[in-house]
Amino acid sequence: MKSIALLFLVVICGVAGWGQKLKPKKRSNGEEINFRTKTKDICTMSMSGDEEMKLRIECKSQGKSYWCEYTGKPSVCRPFRNNPKLYWNQIAVELRKLPHACESTQVLKATMCQKAPADALMKQIAAGMEPEDLANQDKSVQKTSASVRGAGKSSVKKTGKPAILPLIKPTQHNQASENDTEAMKLAREHCWESLHGFCSYIIGIFRG
Repeated sequence: MKSIALLFLVVICGVAGWGQKLKPKKRSNGEEINFRTKTKDICTMSMSGDEEMKLRIECKSQGKSYWCEYTGKPSVCRPFRNNPKLYWNQIAVELRKLPHACESTQVLKATMCQKAPADALMKQIAAGMEPEDLANQDKSVQKTSASVRGAGKSSVKKTGKPAILPLIKPTQHNQASENDTEAMKLAREHCWESLHGFCSYIIGIFRG
């Protein structure tokens, strides 16, 4: 009876151990971690890859943005393979201590992998930033457009109609109109009613 119970226990332990071996490997691809640097830059780090990992950091600071990328093989570090999330959290902790997430260091290394080979280091391969004056120029253009639109709307609200500039008629046109009027008056005074138009035309010619 004891031998049967012992055999049953061995089978249970074997099945449990086999299930642990089949347990999928922990992964950190596609995950994002948000953090702030020592100077309050708002940053996001994202990870991708398998054996060779790629880390991208994007930050915003005082109207401008910057980014950088790191690559490395943290999988050669055994603690990383056991708990990759803890590894990246430790990297984020180190980044929080820096004034600038991309310029302050060219190499990132988690505390749990201090004794790992050099391949485990995350080394910077690229970096970039958007100039602050370009961002300010875009904001200035937006403000100017908004102020022009606002002025137009305020003018319509006050008058109830869009503002219309007065048209100035040419002086020669005014003089021609006055001559036509005088010619018609003289025609009515000195010509028959049926000839008013003809007389007015003739008088207008002589009056220039």
